[in-house]
Amino acid sequence: MIKSDALNFRPENSPFYVTFPLLDKIDFVKNAFTTRLGGVSKGMYSSMNMSFTNGDDKNDVMENYRIICSQLGVDINNVVLSHQTHTNNVRIITEDDFGKGIIKLRDYENVDGLISNVRGVTLVTQYADCTPLLFCDPVERVIATSHAGWRGTASQIGRITVEKMCSHFGCKAENIIAAIGPSICKSCYEVDLPVYEPISKIDYLDMDKIFTDKGNGKYMFDLWETNKQILINAGIRPENIDVTDLCTNCNPDIFHSHRYTGGKRGNLAAIISLI
Repeated sequence: MIKSDALNFRPENSPFYVTFPLLDKIDFVKNAFTTRLGGVSKGMYSSMNMSFTNGDDKNDVMENYRIICSQLGVDINNVVLSHQTHTNNVRIITEDDFGKGIIKLRDYENVDGLISNVRGVTLVTQYADCTPLLFCDPVERVIATSHAGWRGTASQIGRITVEKMCSHFGCKAENIIAAIGPSICKSCYEVDLPVYEPISKIDYLDMDKIFTDKGNGKYMFDLWETNKQILINAGIRPENIDVTDLCTNCNPDIFHSHRYTGGKRGNLAAIISLI
């Protein structure tokens, strides 16, 4: 069984999702990052696939949502899905959005982040190596989740999410709890200049911690450290950030990984609910 020093496996006797210790301490929030275990999808999507748009049977995906929502004790009718296209667009979610992307059609596109302060809402973003970001302001009772692949990271979607929480809901960055979830690790993520150059333009980043130069225009890239530095620079306290120690590419039997499978895979979900 895979082990983690940073995250909690749930349920402990038959784990099929992980949670973040700092978020677990907040009694009005439910949080989860799914594994590929515990669902009903088949073949390359086996077994917990959370995407309706990658070719899987939609009835199986819906059953997967029923399973995870039941496990978390949240209402599937209040789930809201992102529409991810590697932007840094973050949408404010209201009660009118409940069910969009899962039981109702979305009336929005190109949304990689979701924020809400509506009690009962469940926000969901999806992954298969990109970096999940989860947020909660326990003072103002605001939650958020954002999808940070390399493009979202380069355009600082984490910072934008924090700034929008503050400007729209009156949050203070120093109160926000954040989590950086399972994604591809630095040892597995080789990139080239089209990735290196936009990241290197973020002038406050400690590049020595983020990139290892392999020569010939190739670098090993640390998404976890980059997003942590972005969140700290946005005003979140370092002690208020949980950082994963689980790599999706290193653990393909536990997580869906785009790089490991060459794109033949399902999707994982980052889930946060305001109860």
